Amino acid sequence: MNAFWEEDHPAPESVVIAGTEVTKGSRVRLHPRAGGDIMDMALVGRIAIVESIQQDFEDNLYVAVIVEDDPGKDLGEARQPGHRFFFSAEEVEPLGPNW
Repeated sequence: MNAFWEEDHPAPESVVIAGTEVTKGSRVRLHPRAGGDIMDMALVGRIAIVESIQQDFEDNLYVAVIVEDDPGKDLGEARQPGHRFFFSAEEVEPLGPNW
């Protein structure tokens, strides 16, 4: 694996979900897939802020989010484990600017 893979293959800055462009800073409602772990169950219906769009080695896109009311969200902003979560586009619902 090339240590500079991310520099050579940057993830897109936005993704269109349900006809809405989602970028860093967008607000979304979380709908984790059924059969997930206990953390997924705790996050169902929560509002989150998109921290970034990520892409893996197989070109799958993920929305990295920080839960809006997480008292440790500063840790998520610092990309620390436990406060930054990854979801597929099918697992997030974009919220409009007036929500």
